[in-house]
Amino acid sequence: MAISGPRFIPGLELSEVLYEEAVEPILRDAFPGLRYAAARIGSGSEVLGFDTPRSADHEWGPRLEIFLTAEDRAQHGGAIRRTLAERLPKDVRGRPTHFEESDDPLDPVGRMQSTDGPVNHRVDVHDVDGWLAEQLGVRPPGAEPTTREWLAMPQQRLAETTGGAVFHDGLGTLTDVRRRLAWYPGQVWRYLLACQWQRVSREEAFVGRCAEVGDDIGSAVVAARLVRDLMRLCLLLERRYAPYSKWLGSAFGRLPAAERLKPALRGALAATDHRTREAHLCDAYEVVAALQNASGLNAPVDPRRRPYHSRPFQVLRAERFAQALAETVTDPDLRTSALVGGVDQWADSTDLLNQPQAIRATAHALE
Repeated sequence: MAISGPRFIPGLELSEVLYEEAVEPILRDAFPGLRYAAARIGSGSEVLGFDTPRSADHEWGPRLEIFLTAEDRAQHGGAIRRTLAERLPKDVRGRPTHFEESDDPLDPVGRMQSTDGPVNHRVDVHDVDGWLAEQLGVRPPGAEPTTREWLAMPQQRLAETTGGAVFHDGLGTLTDVRRRLAWYPGQVWRYLLACQWQRVSREEAFVGRCAEVGDDIGSAVVAARLVRDLMRLCLLLERRYAPYSKWLGSAFGRLPAAERLKPALRGALAATDHRTREAHLCDAYEVVAALQNASGLNAPVDPRRRPYHSRPFQVLRAERFAQALAETVTDPDLRTSALVGGVDQWADSTDLLNQPQAIRATAHALE
């Protein structure tokens, strides 16, 4: 259950208070001269700035990641955790620093709870390379990812790695790797955009075709899929990693183009007949197509709707944009690759987010 008490404080702000008022003084006193980084990154809605009072019901509160060198973690990691358990204040800004573990095997999470004993805190100690290998599933994590590794890293994981905040970086390596992972290399970006347009092209005619055979539910489902693909396409164009489904709409809503697109996207989702769905989708296609042309990444393509061959369906023929972008891809590996894209574009499973070994297996399969 959520903790009652003072007004809601965003989790990142709470983490900064935890570091500055509690963790930093303890580390300075108990481990003088220790080089480390302190950050709030990784999983958690607060890292992406989407937390609300509801978030307090699981794994939310005063949390922090401490990063050491691999050698210092092996030598000091256990002692740091024990010292913090003994010396951390029982709360910061009215929020307990102690987390009570759930005894539900189907819901094994921690929730803030007051305690009179040692604090079961959420200040986790890592080394940078080990954390990155676990988080992103690539090795060696300190090196520039290969093209295939970029395609195997889920955007949610990249958002978790590059989002949040670093409060102190005495190592320098965490800041450096976050900078290098802030966005895709240019060639990978162009390829992913081409693949996202190709996804749209594969289904844009199905809205009408499903309805034509009496499958109105199927037509609505396809329309919803296309709305989702357009939202992700806009995030790609704006150089924003797309979070997983829970936060996709929230992230999209922060984009400059969102207000222009929302009426059309809402209309497509709310429509009760395929002609209305189709018209709203075409309105959205034309806006996003104009944004693509304005990016300067491709030769301009006519952004207007058109018939789908000889069939009575209105579409964009999005493959024209996919091809225009593919023609700008010069990387030899990507230029000869089919337009299937990164892991987010051909797999839709939260298991890729929750099981790092699945990410590593994907990277291996793409080699």
